[in-house]
Amino acid sequence: MDVWSQMLGNQVLVSAVTGWVAAQFLKTLIDFALNKSFNAERLVGSGGMPSSHSATVCGMTTAAMLKYGTGSFEFAISFVLSMIVMYDAIGVRRETGKQAKLLNSILMENPLKLNAEVLQEKLKEYVGHTPLQVMAGAILGIVLALAINPCF
Repeated sequence: MDVWSQMLGNQVLVSAVTGWVAAQFLKTLIDFALNKSFNAERLVGSGGMPSSHSATVCGMTTAAMLKYGTGSFEFAISFVLSMIVMYDAIGVRRETGKQAKLLNSILMENPLKLNAEVLQEKLKEYVGHTPLQVMAGAILGIVLALAINPCF
């Protein structure tokens, strides 16, 4: 069996990747609807609605639960990873985005004579997520995994 067949036959992997792709696509559509302009960075970027990180890990965890059961180490590892990723998205990464927004504002109002490399581009502000964005991504990942894996 070749590598691609094995990967496409791995329902846990397929569920995770499908969650990520769907969330990034939805994130791009939502951004387009809100801003009336296409931003290609949203196709791969972090932050925004829904959380692609949450969709990915929750899709993986749901598929692991369906395939291996809740008592398995595969499910346990997936579940713990999901909790860490979602906690990080709401906590540390969200705070990083807030700080970037504040620093960008300060630098625009009061340009500093710093290393030219530092001022070449704005800091990335879309890094983390609100709890609603994380919840939406989690639900998306779970629903997609259930749809992809109706019965193992």
